[in-house]
Amino acid sequence: MRQLTLLLFILFFTLGHSQGVDSLVGNNKDLSVGLVLSGGGAKGLAHIGVLKAIEQAGVRIDYIGGTSTGAIVGALYASGYTATQLDEMFKAVDFSKLIQDEVPRRAKTFYEKDESIKYALTLPFDGFKIAFPTGLSKGQNIYNLFSKLTMHVNDFRDFSKLPIPFFCVATNAENGEMVLLENGYLPRAVSASGALPTLFSPVVIDDMILIDGGVVNNYPVDELRAKGIDIIIGVDVQDDIKKKKDLTSALDVVLQINNYNTYKQMEAKKKKTDIYIKPNIDMFSVVSFDDANTIVQSGLEAALKVKEKLDSVAQQQHRPIKRKPVPQNKEEIFIKQIVIQGNKQYTDAYILGKLKIKTPATVHFSSFNEGVNNLSATENFDDIDYRFIKDASNQFTVSFKVRESSSNTLLRLGVHYDPLYKTAALLNVTRKRVLTNNDIASLDVIVGDNLRYNFNYYIDKGFYWSLGFNSSYNFFDKNVSLDFVENDLNTISGFPVNKIDLQYSDFTNQLYAETLFNRDFLFGAGIEHKYLKYLSETIGTDVNNVPRTVFENTNYYSALGYLKYDTFDNVFFPKEGFVFHGDAQFYLFSDGSNRDFEPFTIFKVKVGHAKTIFENFTGVFASEAGFKIGSTITKSLDFFLGGYGFKEINNILPFYGYEALSLRGNTYLKVSYTLDYEVVKNHHISLFTNIANVDDALFESDQWLKRIPHSGVGVGYGMDTFLGPLELKYAYSPEREVGELYVRVGFIF
Repeated sequence: MRQLTLLLFILFFTLGHSQGVDSLVGNNKDLSVGLVLSGGGAKGLAHIGVLKAIEQAGVRIDYIGGTSTGAIVGALYASGYTATQLDEMFKAVDFSKLIQDEVPRRAKTFYEKDESIKYALTLPFDGFKIAFPTGLSKGQNIYNLFSKLTMHVNDFRDFSKLPIPFFCVATNAENGEMVLLENGYLPRAVSASGALPTLFSPVVIDDMILIDGGVVNNYPVDELRAKGIDIIIGVDVQDDIKKKKDLTSALDVVLQINNYNTYKQMEAKKKKTDIYIKPNIDMFSVVSFDDANTIVQSGLEAALKVKEKLDSVAQQQHRPIKRKPVPQNKEEIFIKQIVIQGNKQYTDAYILGKLKIKTPATVHFSSFNEGVNNLSATENFDDIDYRFIKDASNQFTVSFKVRESSSNTLLRLGVHYDPLYKTAALLNVTRKRVLTNNDIASLDVIVGDNLRYNFNYYIDKGFYWSLGFNSSYNFFDKNVSLDFVENDLNTISGFPVNKIDLQYSDFTNQLYAETLFNRDFLFGAGIEHKYLKYLSETIGTDVNNVPRTVFENTNYYSALGYLKYDTFDNVFFPKEGFVFHGDAQFYLFSDGSNRDFEPFTIFKVKVGHAKTIFENFTGVFASEAGFKIGSTITKSLDFFLGGYGFKEINNILPFYGYEALSLRGNTYLKVSYTLDYEVVKNHHISLFTNIANVDDALFESDQWLKRIPHSGVGVGYGMDTFLGPLELKYAYSPEREVGELYVRVGFIF
């Protein structure tokens, strides 16, 4: 009798803990159902398809546990979104931008816009030692998106109080232990659970450095069972152990190492899962986001194979599903104040300047996210955590908690080629917090066919007046027409040459102050010293009997002012945006070979507009003009047009159809239009044209309206790469009946 009782007890205990679906048929108990969602990168989109089948069957989910992508999908579903809503949301996401933390250009400050078009590679360089970042991305875009999508539940600190109770899993990077995240701030917890090593930077919560939960527990079935759940539905989107032929990248190797542990664990975990669903997605990788539709469909198809079991579970659930619709996300919120914590070296004004937010104000979410990403892109903060706190009047306080980076030195590299400066390699050292907390010093040393440098020191005061000092030296050697120097010669008769070899050097120092207003406009003013020298060893002999002619050897002193507005999404291949640059330079006096100097002023203005006409076709219109007021004696700072692809200095400007420095005058008017077609991503074919009128005192008569003496039309190919643009353009000038080929490689510096 004792043995029979023991046998019955063991049998009852075993059945009670396996809790198979079939064993519960006929039980009048209202079944509780838990859903465990594994991690798997892009493969985790299959969870959405499974959720669709679960909803079709009418199964009520009572608890969700997830890891990594499973945590992202699970948290959104637990927040009240339906499977269909999740499908629509993920289809609208550009995952490449989301993962890379790409900061839209228009969101950057003007200083950072200038910096972003010079460097191909940036590395930490503290103590003169090259280091590498903890992740390719900080996951800021994901955090921004998740914060917006979960605003309706951001008051829930206990995740079990969400519309569907939820938890997720992360890994303590310090000791390798699992961390169960079931309270706190939901976007923060989910970011930690999905912080895949090497791809995303770790997330700090309660002084713990957390990384992807899949490292220790990619399928938290035991933790879900501990919640007292009757039936567990599990969705497994993990990678199996890869064969040698499939290990083709560093990411593959990292994932393979992690898979050793999870693969062994899954045999036991499958047995603890009542309804186990394994979508057929072996052909996809963790970054196959472009195949989102197919992956979602695979999840749906896999779940439909167990439809009978899902229907059976739904029939045994007596309590109806109660899901309140998620309030529609507003695109704008009223922010009454921003509170900043954790900043010691960077002031509130500096942070608010990067965010481009002055409170109280109604702020569009996209503008807010751009500001946060711009703050992140400064690399001055290892972590940016923020939370929206709503008051009774539906106004928000945004609480920022930042963790400043201990790194303050960067090494930056770049390469370039254009027909004027020729080959160039750039080595930059940037040092932050040199004299004050908000300053930055940057030195470019450029070697190649022409030696150059650029030094910039900038004190960033955000919305207040920022101060800067710039010193640069530029040099190039080029054959130019005698027309270029005819005003610097007493006579050109007797020279049996059409071109001379010109050595042109410019040494400039500027001290300036600038400030933002209306969020997107930059106004600045300053003083400048310029030492300009150009000579030719082709003709003449100087006073020291050296075979050369020095055309210009003068120091110029001036005051300057400028106004800028720039919303182009890309400098080189813009698709949207508007640009306005206007500046005035007042040349007051000089010292050197220009003994006849008299004061004069040069005004320049440029406007441009880019608009996508229809898919992949973009039109870019630009118009610019410049003129001189005052003395016309000094010719060395006139406008020189021609060429393409070089850094603009001293009114030396590009113009299709002509060589660089071909056209000269103290007044010019130029109009251009480019039609760009992006054949495939980052590959562009363009048709372009430009016209110009360049002469002295051009606007003093109406002749500039009656004729267009200079024009060029052409075709080009361009590719957008991490090194910068690679461009090949051919332009033909009808009036010259000559074509010009332009090649540009890399960013402009």
